[in-house]
Amino acid sequence: MAETSPRQLLIPFAGRGSPSCRAALTTLRLPNLESLLARLTLADTDTQDESTRSPPHERALAQALGIASPDGCIPWAALEARRLGIAAPGDTEGWGLVTLCNWQVGIDDVVLGDPGAIEIDAAESAALLAAARPFFEEDGIALHPSPVPGRWLARAGIFDGLATASIDRAVGYPVSQWSPLADAARPLRRLQNEMQMLLYTQRVNDERAARGVPPINSFWLAGTGALKKEAAEQATAPTVDDTLRIAALRDDGIGWAAAWQALDAGPLAALLAEYTRGSGDVSLTLCGDRASQRYIVQPRGLARWAKSLFDRKQAATVLEAL
Repeated sequence: MAETSPRQLLIPFAGRGSPSCRAALTTLRLPNLESLLARLTLADTDTQDESTRSPPHERALAQALGIASPDGCIPWAALEARRLGIAAPGDTEGWGLVTLCNWQVGIDDVVLGDPGAIEIDAAESAALLAAARPFFEEDGIALHPSPVPGRWLARAGIFDGLATASIDRAVGYPVSQWSPLADAARPLRRLQNEMQMLLYTQRVNDERAARGVPPINSFWLAGTGALKKEAAEQATAPTVDDTLRIAALRDDGIGWAAAWQALDAGPLAALLAEYTRGSGDVSLTLCGDRASQRYIVQPRGLARWAKSLFDRKQAATVLEAL
């Protein structure tokens, strides 16, 4: 059987500043993570403000792929379109990810719900795509389905250079806090209003109401930008483990701690085993709300090796700094 243990592991939401997750840090017991931190060497640190549209795990992944882009313009949609064969190899036009979602209307604001919780299936996604396509085309935006139900690929010049916030930044926050405010986004805000009215009338939402699941009442635009020719399209991407994501976005401290225990016992144990077998290309990237840290293998002398056994980093201290 082929080797399946990850050698380059990237963990989003490894640190989380929300109240319950931060409180859960003191309960974590992560022996495999601490063993890796004692043996690997910190190679890169990327610390930014929490107001960045592109969170640390997206910036770290883009760097691993050789993609250099301004904040909010990492071209995830263009990259996916290229890999799916929807965009030609030389395509450098702007693309964006249109993700169907539920906007939760409150007394004082409208909050973006996690699109992963709306339970949309492929048939619903296809029906809504057919209804939405003419509205997007009126604004010169071509829509394409993706393998993920409820997520569409959109192509238009307007997306090249338009900064948008990652869903992982916006979930749980007022929509107004993260919506693009540039003049170039005005047609998109109008289109969003039209889509809200259209979605309200769709049979899909009547059927969803009968099932007791949240209505699909808007979309979120992210992953905007153009993939330049010089991007390292063939770069080996690290394994991204999203185990912590759902609990982190919900500020479920108990669930986040349990997910960390599973990570430590599974992928991190496997990564430690790779290191122990002598693999020289082991790397671990830990990402939080503000920062990411990448750890790699470096040759160590006997004195440094002995020191590492006694100078063990406490996992909670490292994760708190993210």
